Amino acid sequence: MISSVRRAIALTLAACAPLATPLVFGSEFPSKPVRIVVPYQPGGSTDAMARMIGQKLSERLGQPVVIENKPGASEQVGAVTVAKSPADGYTVMMATTIGLAINPSLFSKLQYDPAKDFAAILPVAKIASVVAVSPQLPVKNMEELTTYLKAHPGKISYGSAGSGAPSHLAMELYKRAAGVHAVHVPYKGGAPALQDLMAGNIDVMIALVSEAMPLVKAGKLKALAVTSPSRNQRYPELAPVADSQGMKNFEIYLWYAMVAPAGTPKDVVEKLNQSINAVLNEKDMKDRLAEMDIELVGGPASRVATIVSSEGAKWKKVIDEAGIRAD
Repeated sequence: MISSVRRAIALTLAACAPLATPLVFGSEFPSKPVRIVVPYQPGGSTDAMARMIGQKLSERLGQPVVIENKPGASEQVGAVTVAKSPADGYTVMMATTIGLAINPSLFSKLQYDPAKDFAAILPVAKIASVVAVSPQLPVKNMEELTTYLKAHPGKISYGSAGSGAPSHLAMELYKRAAGVHAVHVPYKGGAPALQDLMAGNIDVMIALVSEAMPLVKAGKLKALAVTSPSRNQRYPELAPVADSQGMKNFEIYLWYAMVAPAGTPKDVVEKLNQSINAVLNEKDMKDRLAEMDIELVGGPASRVATIVSSEGAKWKKVIDEAGIRAD
């Protein structure tokens, strides 16, 4: 908890502390292309969202916005790239709570320091997950899943995108809250895990709504509940996990935030914050991302610190109790 609070305080200070650079800097920014680093391969939701934002941000800034994919090591490759870039606002990153809040508890030797290496620009968006099961599993809701797991201890398997991935941590959180046991089967990415779930080779997975629901609609998976605290407007038939017995306050989102290298001038951060917030408020942006099951957030840079603190504390407890390590 203490480390999470320190990390949050550092992000707040990095975003808000006065700097020696004159305020005229912001009025001149940008005078050349801006680079958004995406710590994932092209084609995923993070990449797609960054490209949508980049296109509209370019129109507002009057400069090209280039997307550069730097995948690898649970966001570490992209994070190191940005951390070592000049603190001038021309390199930013579309980060998630994986890189900002989870990695510090997963890796004993992290290649960057989320608390010291970044200045928060704004929280961008969040996406919930869905509890999905194989069509062959004889359960229809969370109560039935919990009962079934208790009746078959150690015989039911769940998949994840890898050890320490959000899909792994989410199931560990559920297992502890429900008092059940299931066998973890890690995969190299979410896609192969979902393939095996459809085939019945594994039984359960907590996957992003955007990844699982198209398969549910196609009749290839069953969805039991969503991890948001209230029903999803696009899938109102799914109750929240939190409505199930013993699951009060169960809430899981993957959060996205835009960050810059630490030391980026305050007025530059503010200009990026205002410009990206304006982009997020455009109706077509809201509509396009809603179709991807992504909920826009936006707001002040300081909110990133609040999110990182809360998420960091929650997942550190799960990681430590489960003894999960990624290195």
